[in-house]
Amino acid sequence: MEFNDLAAFVSVARAGGFRDAARVGGVSASSLSIAVRRLEAKLGLRLLNRTTRSVAPTEAGVRLIEKLTPLFSEMEAAMDVLNVFRDKPAGTLKLNVPLNVAQIVLPDILADFLKAYPEIRVEVVVEDGFVDVLSIGCDAGVRYDERLEQDMIAVPIGPRTQRFVTAAAPAYLNAHGRPTHPRELLTHACLRGQFAGGAMPGWYFEKDGESVVLDPTGPLLVRPAAALDLAISLAIAGLGVIHLFEDMLQTHLDSGALEPILKPWWQSFSGPFLYYPGRRHLPAPLRAFVDFLKARQAVETAS
Repeated sequence: MEFNDLAAFVSVARAGGFRDAARVGGVSASSLSIAVRRLEAKLGLRLLNRTTRSVAPTEAGVRLIEKLTPLFSEMEAAMDVLNVFRDKPAGTLKLNVPLNVAQIVLPDILADFLKAYPEIRVEVVVEDGFVDVLSIGCDAGVRYDERLEQDMIAVPIGPRTQRFVTAAAPAYLNAHGRPTHPRELLTHACLRGQFAGGAMPGWYFEKDGESVVLDPTGPLLVRPAAALDLAISLAIAGLGVIHLFEDMLQTHLDSGALEPILKPWWQSFSGPFLYYPGRRHLPAPLRAFVDFLKARQAVETAS
């Protein structure tokens, strides 16, 4: 088997399409298509189900990916040992992160990291569900502690405390009233978000030992990774109540476009963690990033 054909198949399966794989790999989509078809012809099996909207591995394709993934990881590790001969590490760091981390945590961190390590290229995949980072071709992920597996190594990244806030436009509150207890939100128009996998996160509130979890309804439902900005815009336009990360709404709270409500009930929680499988050899770009985060955290703690 041609190694390039196997690599083409894995890249297309991981990216979920020929165009996305071509963009990541810096090659043409047609060359990837030819390589995959050549591999399928040699094997006498269809490895990818292709439609006009998506590309997904067949059962045979899934089994092949399971066997190839550790082999490709070992090859990448073998090439990575050459980094010891460089003044600074080089290569690609692939991160899988939720939307809020991409928007409010990574910008400052990656700006400083990429300045410090100009030969490292960072690929960021935005995804809200918990994933096996190795199986999807990523080096590490960022999630919150309740979503971490026990066999993962976790390193703090970003703010150590965050909270969800509840807000609405003053015009909406003037017209519909200002709730004083979370359960009153059940009679309000609420703008909701849904994970890509279909789960609908509840709205959590806590005060003086009383905890409330709501599943309110309203005129808008969005998938977070695709359209949270839309939900914020509609909240500002007076369409309803929004419940979201404080950092994502802070600018609008400061400007008065959104008015905070139920503030005594806002719930705080621990910040996100970078997680990666515990193994002896870390790729040089990931090792550099982990060391960078630890040094940054030490400075922030000291100050």
